[in-house]
Amino acid sequence: MQHNAVTFIGFEETYEESSAVLFGVPFDGTSSFKPGSRFAPNMMREDSWAIESYSPYLDKDLEDLNLFDFGNLELPFGDKKNALRQITDFVKQVIDDNKIPIMLGGEHLVTLAPIKALSKKYDDLHVIHFDAHTDLRNEYLGESLSHATVIRRVYDVLGDGKINQFCIRSGLKEEFEWAKQHTHLEKFTYKTLDSCVSRLKDKPVYITLDLDVFDPSVLPGTGTPEPGGINFHDMLEIIQTLSKLNKVVGIDVVELSPKFDASGVSTAVACKTLRELVLATLS
Repeated sequence: MQHNAVTFIGFEETYEESSAVLFGVPFDGTSSFKPGSRFAPNMMREDSWAIESYSPYLDKDLEDLNLFDFGNLELPFGDKKNALRQITDFVKQVIDDNKIPIMLGGEHLVTLAPIKALSKKYDDLHVIHFDAHTDLRNEYLGESLSHATVIRRVYDVLGDGKINQFCIRSGLKEEFEWAKQHTHLEKFTYKTLDSCVSRLKDKPVYITLDLDVFDPSVLPGTGTPEPGGINFHDMLEIIQTLSKLNKVVGIDVVELSPKFDASGVSTAVACKTLRELVLATLS
């Protein structure tokens, strides 16, 4: 594997030397409201150079880690099953080489692929999911594979008690009722998150972060903005809590639609969130 021409800041090691591999998945084939997340990986790479690799919040620097940016996977438009298969195959190669996958979406359906790959390696894989939406529908407009069904499909892979959901503030009543029996859908407080992290401290954990978890006043550039979300300082506290996890085996950041925020603020928030999340959980 060779470097992407434009890398995310700090992801400049070779593949062989790296401990974690960043890759983009420019796929938004099931976006139901505001498509455009296919443009997020490239936009985040470009805008990352407007922030620093060093985090004054954590006193850590991406330059001190061994990080590689592969670039984007070339995925077929309109063929979600084939796109998911290609992502799964790529992640399998990464984890077979004992490296941690870091995925930039793209819409949230793409999260299913790395979790499928990682579940083959880790029998006791758990997911921590940050989002505005439950994503627990069994089907959406007759389709079982959708950004609105992705966490339900993740459940099909992992089973009961393996999914931990935070900051959720939108979904069908049926989804919330179903979650009571099958997932840990927690009312977000730092105490409930800390309790979850303590329970999963030494277990393999995949973190999926849908950027509509932020309030639209902080990050309007997303496919399905939902009022009532968190601010960036809340996210810093969340990430500080996640730093207590000992075995994060994969990360994704999804659902940035940069063209819906001409100011570029949404992309800046996404870049800084990724930087903090990587430094807190992988260093």
